[in-house]
Amino acid sequence: MCGIVAYVGHRQAAEFLIDGLRRLEYRGYDSAGLATVSSDRRLHVLKAVGKVDALAEKLKRHWAPGTIGVGHTRWATHGAPTEVNAHPHRGGDDCVVLAHNGVIENYRLLKDQLEEEGYKFVSATDTEVVAHLVASCYDKLRALETEANDDPYALPIAAINEATSKLRGTYGLAILLRDYPGVIFAARQGSPLVIGVGNHEHWVASDASPLAGRTDKIVYLADRQLAVITADSLHVLERDIGTVSHSVEALNIVADDVGLEGFPHYMLKEIYEQPDSLTAAMRGRLNDVDATAVFGGLNLSPQQLRSVNRIILTACGTSWHAALVGEYLMEELARIPVEVEYASELRYRNPPVDQGTLLFAITQSGETADTLAALREMKRKGHPSLAICNVIGSTIAQEADGGVYLHAGPEIGVASTKAYTSQVVTLTMLALYFGRLRHLSFEAGQRIIAQLRKLPDLVRETLEVNNEVRRIAAKYCHADNFLYLGRQFNFPTGLEGALKLKEISYIHAEGYPAAEMKHGPIALVDEHTPSVFVMPQGGVYEKVMSNLEEIKARGGPVIAIAAKGDKEIARLADDVIYVPECEEFLSPLINIVPLQLLAYHIAVLRGCDVDKPRNLAKSVTVE
Repeated sequence: MCGIVAYVGHRQAAEFLIDGLRRLEYRGYDSAGLATVSSDRRLHVLKAVGKVDALAEKLKRHWAPGTIGVGHTRWATHGAPTEVNAHPHRGGDDCVVLAHNGVIENYRLLKDQLEEEGYKFVSATDTEVVAHLVASCYDKLRALETEANDDPYALPIAAINEATSKLRGTYGLAILLRDYPGVIFAARQGSPLVIGVGNHEHWVASDASPLAGRTDKIVYLADRQLAVITADSLHVLERDIGTVSHSVEALNIVADDVGLEGFPHYMLKEIYEQPDSLTAAMRGRLNDVDATAVFGGLNLSPQQLRSVNRIILTACGTSWHAALVGEYLMEELARIPVEVEYASELRYRNPPVDQGTLLFAITQSGETADTLAALREMKRKGHPSLAICNVIGSTIAQEADGGVYLHAGPEIGVASTKAYTSQVVTLTMLALYFGRLRHLSFEAGQRIIAQLRKLPDLVRETLEVNNEVRRIAAKYCHADNFLYLGRQFNFPTGLEGALKLKEISYIHAEGYPAAEMKHGPIALVDEHTPSVFVMPQGGVYEKVMSNLEEIKARGGPVIAIAAKGDKEIARLADDVIYVPECEEFLSPLINIVPLQLLAYHIAVLRGCDVDKPRNLAKSVTVE
């Protein structure tokens, strides 16, 4: 869950490293560091505890010259956030320096072996083990070398391949070797690395966001691959195979996509981008002629999809909540049995899965370790496995049999907002697609498409509640506990609203089906515990109203999310946030917006770092 950047070219590397780390800071902000090599082959290493700004201030006092370098921003897995544990780490007698994203599961065994060889460790990290291991392999192979090789990089390539073959776990590595002062070696297994191609310069990063505005050409490194990168050349090799061809792809991110554009925080910017991100998710996917949705990347024929008799949706965190909405949608519109599985449980639970079962792995980053492992397990058992993913070229996008890209654009805020709604609208279109393959009538398909087309404008109208939400947030921002309650399509909305509040404000919040509240959670209700009710007009409105009255009878304050024109709710709720009326199956996409805003404003009022909440990172690449 850490961020890696690297540069080799004709400019000062440190300038890009700091800027790139700032763009990757959502991946981790416990500590940061960089290393450059100057023209006299001197190694310059700077590290700082905390955010990238602390490293930038240190760099002003102690400049790190050189046109080649690596940088790292950390989310701690092994060892506390300290300068000693911050990356980059040195190996051997400083002949190696590297940055690492991932987790090495057998690092203790390797550390014991290296200590027996005489290597000294100063950190508590698994990454220092990798640095010393590369140094050990390099020194041993250099001692055995008896004749010149036509490939000037044969020795470091062999050393890095040997070292990485001994690692068990995941890694993205950017490596500098003292004996090769103009070369970056990059390797990956399970952790993403992207290479930017420029004019007499190259960049490396954990994802494409640091490259926006610098190049429009990128290369995605695949698992088991090693790249040898100089200012003027890029060679990609695969372990046990040798040199392999690589494709240069277009980078479709502009610098403005990763800027704040006048907003105080990325989270608020991304909340306000949702009308556009929903439009992008639907673009080209609604077919009026056949009253259905169209997906070009499923890689399964209509006949194969028609034979699907069960769907499993697997995900983690916010994506799991989107999957819950998808379950309601698929079963309502397509009449297909759906199960929603935590990815971290699915890979180990080994449930009985019949033939005719289709898996969808849902992920924003496409790198979530648990979701990737679940996808691989289902593929291993022969089940078709598709992805719903936002990041083009990500590991899950590459390994799935097919899938759907969200096209939501970069999401920088750690707490997901626009990716969540893009996932839900994609699942809505998939439910329409499967429904039309089966029993859903042409007229019903037309009606659903017409409602989907209204969605961006409905969300745009919903955003007008921002000032009212800010007022309500000020009223309740000192509460220690919240309950979020909804039913049917909006039970997952309650879960997601509670998660947003927990993530960024550190207030304890729980989401429940409204009817379940009386089976235990009602014991928490008092005058200091607000309950947020999500209650659009629909088939269970009266039932939810009864649940609300149970809360009021016990003195609990109530915040209601209700449709405009609902006069009954104002009689009971302490505060009402009115949203546009819509079809019930679309209500989760409307009702989540004020809950995102409520979490945001409460967190701001409590002085929390909205975009970088403590202990969290955006791309969870560890199990």
